[in-house]
Amino acid sequence: MVTLFVRLKLRLVRGGLRGDTIRQIGFGVSVALAVLAAVSGFLLFSLIRLAPDDVALNLGIAAFTLLTVGWIVVPLLAFGLDETLDPARLALFPLTTRQLTTGLFAASAAGPWPLASLAALAGGVAGLARGPGGVLLGVVAVALEFALCLVASRAITTALSGALRSRRGRDLLAVAAVAVLLLFQLPNLLLNRGLPGDPARMLEGAAAVLRWTPPGLAAHAIADGGLIGVAELIALGMVVVVVAWLWIVALQRALVRPDSSTAAGAGSVRRSWSGRFLPGGMLGAVVAKELKYARREPRGRITWFTAIVVTGVVMFSTRGPGGGEGAAFAVWPACLAALMVGLQAANSFGIDGRSLWMNAVVFSGARDLRTDLAGRHLAIAIIAVPLLTVVALFAGLVAGSAVWALAAAPTAWGVLGVSLGVGAVSSVILPYTYPERLNAFSGAAPGQGGQAFLASFGTMFGTGLLALPLVVPVLLGAYWLAVLAVPYGLLVAWAGRRLASSIGFNRLPDLLAAVSRPT
Repeated sequence: MVTLFVRLKLRLVRGGLRGDTIRQIGFGVSVALAVLAAVSGFLLFSLIRLAPDDVALNLGIAAFTLLTVGWIVVPLLAFGLDETLDPARLALFPLTTRQLTTGLFAASAAGPWPLASLAALAGGVAGLARGPGGVLLGVVAVALEFALCLVASRAITTALSGALRSRRGRDLLAVAAVAVLLLFQLPNLLLNRGLPGDPARMLEGAAAVLRWTPPGLAAHAIADGGLIGVAELIALGMVVVVVAWLWIVALQRALVRPDSSTAAGAGSVRRSWSGRFLPGGMLGAVVAKELKYARREPRGRITWFTAIVVTGVVMFSTRGPGGGEGAAFAVWPACLAALMVGLQAANSFGIDGRSLWMNAVVFSGARDLRTDLAGRHLAIAIIAVPLLTVVALFAGLVAGSAVWALAAAPTAWGVLGVSLGVGAVSSVILPYTYPERLNAFSGAAPGQGGQAFLASFGTMFGTGLLALPLVVPVLLGAYWLAVLAVPYGLLVAWAGRRLASSIGFNRLPDLLAAVSRPT
């Protein structure tokens, strides 16, 4: 069963790479990064041997804990992308729970990144062991710690598999993914704003708490190398057994529980309150549809959250403890938020997918397509304009004065209009499919990765090029030019829609085929 599941995972990987150059390149890069992570992790773990014994132990405890947390969090973010994580895919096979757990455990250990984790953990033996006893216990500790990472990861993904297949679960997953990315900027933020205390004392305090966690027991057992270390490994082994039992229980429930992610919800059909304020005709219908996408579709919502989070990170990480004050530090974060929000327009039709044909059959000319694009842009503006106003106000407060928001907000609105105009053109020249997967961060359909990259990069480059005459003078102190930002943005957005409609109407069949690729 172990061999069967490992071969199955390798066959899935090989089948996913067949005939797709972009995925093959991405897999090659992933393998190279895994090898780099294995070598660098082993070396960094080994180098803590040069530190004093107490500091080395604290570093080892923190590193073991971070690796365990990574094993729990990362598979959740990859749910829907890795076919072996969802137990529902194996529910119809005539396999016992014991066979499934054995096979899935082996499949979890196969691959470049699990082997890289194992190599990094092995470096802990070289860095923490102080004698033959520490080396012998270290081999057992590394094996148990690696097993803990695997069973804890499987237990969490299996227990949450039903929720992660639902729309609400995908929403929470998208928010959690951005939060994890934000954590990677935490050291940079702390260094720029100044640490609240002595780093050595902070590490010592954290290690004192983590010392009694399972990863902390593993690290301390290696450093101890005696009878206390043996007792700690026995306790760690018991934890692994308990977590494995919880995984088996969760797997048994997941295999017999009905899938509620596709169940239709009951409710009355009623008119949205926002519909009362929308224009009539095709324009209002498109705006209403796009607002529903923004409210209910994780792929349509994650861009908004990402734009705000990235802007906040950049806003704080570029300012030192005593610097970064001035109107420019209020204007450019707001413009960055506008650019990231405007990237939604880089593939306006992709989120419609196959249902775009219902719009295409009623387009009688380029004017109808232009109206459709105008509705999409208006829906983005309804959300983005108040949001960018709040961002500009907050950026002004962080930069030293709320008055600077008077220049930051109009400039950001103008950049938004520019990005919408550029995005309209890229939407008809480089359209691509949004994959209908469980993960909100799926990029494009197989074979369309290059189009997705060019569309996003082209929109960013085009927006930056057209916005330079507007943004640069404001950053340099000509704040009065901010009053021209909104008319300039509206003009570029109108010109972009007009150009995109004339191009897009003539290639509607190609546009429909591009956003309807099988995933």
